[in-house]
Amino acid sequence: MTLLLEGRHVRLEPLALSHLDALWEAASEGGDTFRWQAMPKTREQLREYVDRALLARDQQAFATVDRAANRVVGSTRFLDIQRWTWPIGLSNPRAGDASVIDALEIGFTWLAPRAQRTAINTEAKLLMLTHAFETLRARRVQLKTDARNDVSRNAIARIGAQFEGVLRSHSPGADGGVRDTAFFAILAAEWPLAKTQLAARLR
Repeated sequence: MTLLLEGRHVRLEPLALSHLDALWEAASEGGDTFRWQAMPKTREQLREYVDRALLARDQQAFATVDRAANRVVGSTRFLDIQRWTWPIGLSNPRAGDASVIDALEIGFTWLAPRAQRTAINTEAKLLMLTHAFETLRARRVQLKTDARNDVSRNAIARIGAQFEGVLRSHSPGADGGVRDTAFFAILAAEWPLAKTQLAARLR
């Protein structure tokens, strides 16, 4: 899945090695705002970060571009893209329709401080969720974050995602320990209201 998503404020373009310099500039501004995110600390680590994103088969990674400044301000991804296998004896209502998926996650999202809590982030989520629910016809879109990251948890809740709980000792944490992970999701039935709320926030 390779695509470009564009709105008034932001352009999400397929991540490429050509974005490396601009991504490093944006990442270097983060400082303590990236406390709970496993961000690359050196250019070499950032190159490996981009290489891994490009090699992942079940992901679509984007460079997040501020359209007004025509400047890369971060990155985000679709990942864990799922087409479910149904139990034996039950028919898959989407069998043979390769254009749809059942579930995915929006993650690996980070923004330079100047782009945080701006229309850039709101519109980026609106573009990604619209594509997920209205083009790919996802049944569920998941988002997750370190359970200690209150800023991220509040941002996810503001886009209309429902808190589903915390998995303890779920994955490596950015501080070198093992983190608890807070899970959120939007279901297809919840998307119309979430879309209306996101559009209102943009206005």
